[in-house]
Amino acid sequence: MPKKKTGAKKKADKQKERQKDIKNAQFQRELADRFCNAMMECDQCKRNQKNRAFCYFCGSLQRLPVCGQCGKQKCLLKSGDCVVKHPGQYTTGMGMVGAVCDFCEAWVCHGRKCLTTHACTCPLTNGECIECNRGVWEHGGRIFQCSFCRGFLCEDDQFEHQASCQVLESENYKCVACNKLGQYSCLRCKICFCDTHIRRKGVKYDKGGVGLPCPKCNSETSETKDLSMSVRKYKYGRQVAEDDYDDDDDDDYEGYGAGGFTGFSPFSYGASNNYGMV
Repeated sequence: MPKKKTGAKKKADKQKERQKDIKNAQFQRELADRFCNAMMECDQCKRNQKNRAFCYFCGSLQRLPVCGQCGKQKCLLKSGDCVVKHPGQYTTGMGMVGAVCDFCEAWVCHGRKCLTTHACTCPLTNGECIECNRGVWEHGGRIFQCSFCRGFLCEDDQFEHQASCQVLESENYKCVACNKLGQYSCLRCKICFCDTHIRRKGVKYDKGGVGLPCPKCNSETSETKDLSMSVRKYKYGRQVAEDDYDDDDDDDYEGYGAGGFTGFSPFSYGASNNYGMV
């Protein structure tokens, strides 16, 4: 018979669980609340952009850099884990920074904890837009995550993508493994599974089938009836015309409709190009 826990043991276990939740809280924060993805206004050109070491538009150095890990602009520690010791005085500007992150392009302060942990826990390590394939260094806007598929999005494509994210890659709602109706949908893989093929052998699931993982990518699935899933596909704006527009011949308007090239509207293209709504 196991020994009965004393009050001190229960208190110690509860404190251990609390400390574990505090350590894991940094991985559960939203991307918009991260200091490396915060909004910044340039001191010179006054343009809004993501927190960066140098302005994306004019390349100027900011007067008060912000640490991408802890978010501080001034080091007030007279004695601490600072790599560059400054006893008896405060540091601001370049005297506070210690490195530039290769992933989020933000300053990291000279604190030992920030320097040793930010590169491993940077949320923008693979921050490439799933629509335009641009990374953090290739555009000046902030990075967002789709609320459905949890993919990275740039500031130009976030609204268009989320408006058309709940779309299946198949032409119907049937399961990819059989001919049954797909009761569960994976928003990341854009496929459906029936009640039989959503479960894998040797894996224990909770009762009720709530939050079943996708057999393909292991992300959480949702019931198809609770989602506004569609099989129609939309392509929008600049992405449609980028592949077909020839930069070498500006006078060639053939294939862009009777009225010539009239912008990026999908309705100006011919029906045979399979643009717009499919």
